[in-house]
Amino acid sequence: MAKELNYNLLEDETRECPFKYFKSIRDLENPVYFMPELQAFYVSKYQDIRYVKKHPEIFSNDIYKLGYDSRGNSKNIAEEYRTSNGWARVSTLQRTDPPVHTKYRNLIKEAFSVRRIRLMTNYIETMVNDLLDNIINQGSCDFMWDFAVPLPCTVIADQLGVPREKIWDLKRWSDAMLAPGGGFTNDQQALECAKQVVEAQNFFARVIDQRRQSPQDDIITSLALAKIKDSPDDEERPLTMFELQDLLDQLLTGGNETTTNAIGSGMMMLLQNPQLIIKLQKNPNLIKNFIEESLRFETPVLHLWRLTLEDTELNGTKIPKGSRIALGYASGNRDESIFDDPEFFDIERKKAGAHLAFGSGPHHCPGAALARQEMYSAFTIFLHRVENIRATNPKETFEHVPSSFLRGLKNLEISFDSAGKGRYFPDASVY
Repeated sequence: MAKELNYNLLEDETRECPFKYFKSIRDLENPVYFMPELQAFYVSKYQDIRYVKKHPEIFSNDIYKLGYDSRGNSKNIAEEYRTSNGWARVSTLQRTDPPVHTKYRNLIKEAFSVRRIRLMTNYIETMVNDLLDNIINQGSCDFMWDFAVPLPCTVIADQLGVPREKIWDLKRWSDAMLAPGGGFTNDQQALECAKQVVEAQNFFARVIDQRRQSPQDDIITSLALAKIKDSPDDEERPLTMFELQDLLDQLLTGGNETTTNAIGSGMMMLLQNPQLIIKLQKNPNLIKNFIEESLRFETPVLHLWRLTLEDTELNGTKIPKGSRIALGYASGNRDESIFDDPEFFDIERKKAGAHLAFGSGPHHCPGAALARQEMYSAFTIFLHRVENIRATNPKETFEHVPSSFLRGLKNLEISFDSAGKGRYFPDASVY
């Protein structure tokens, strides 16, 4: 086993800038490192991550499959409250391997298909223009809370079939669903998160019942009326409320949190490299590659989990059966063997889209196309309608929300001037 490195992902300094830590792991002779603070083997290299994802028979998504549970006490408190007062967590999209994963993924694949996202271009551009209309004459805003949060929250609300006036509840519930797993909540905070999750579950249960009585053209209706087979020989059955709640939990958190963080990180990179703002405004054709490079450089999900189902070895490190594995997407996206000069933010990087920000294989993020379109529309229109973009505080430190596995800014105060060009509809599909 490798020596213990002098970093800790749960300490503020490392959490704020974890990339030196990740590089030190990649530089080890055996770059699969047992990370004490996570009690997991951290997979730091791009090709090793790809290997793990291709072999679910060894590295399972169901991290509780063998009864192994290394969650912190605060997360256990949250799960216990949820189980006693709402609907307990079951395994649907996450925490399953094919073919079980496939039967659930098939329920939502059309809703997030590239074909459908292309048809949503004007709709998303309208959302972006509406948000800009609210702030453009003010000359300043908190970019996170005035733009990066409400854009994906509004889009996922519309797709699910939730009234837009509920978007701030959706954001609050989404945060509560994710926070206990991030390693920075105490017991009381975790309990409060659990109460909010149950509040969300009760809301969605009411909507599900309404859709069964009065179907609409939205994802909740599709799921409420869907039927699946547990095996080819079984009869079709409707989804249980446990399954529906777990699916909506994942659609809500996946549909807003990572996109919000990616949009915020993209703006942060422009503020840190102001010459790039002018470059993108003069050459909007670079915006697609800018988005991919942002996702590579500031990966919104640092890592996700797997569990070894047998004794195995990966890149020289022996890993016992029942071990927790952290797939280090943010580290793999800066792997020197894959990306030239990976610590440099290069919006003209060739093959920037080879990043792992959306995963790969069967568990490739189903919402990747939607996230890309939201980012593309956001920056295409924002950079067209706004100029002289700068951090309101010249000493802005870009502080992140405390989490061991998510990377998103708390706030981002910016100032700008209106370019005086009015609403802009380039009808620009990212695909």
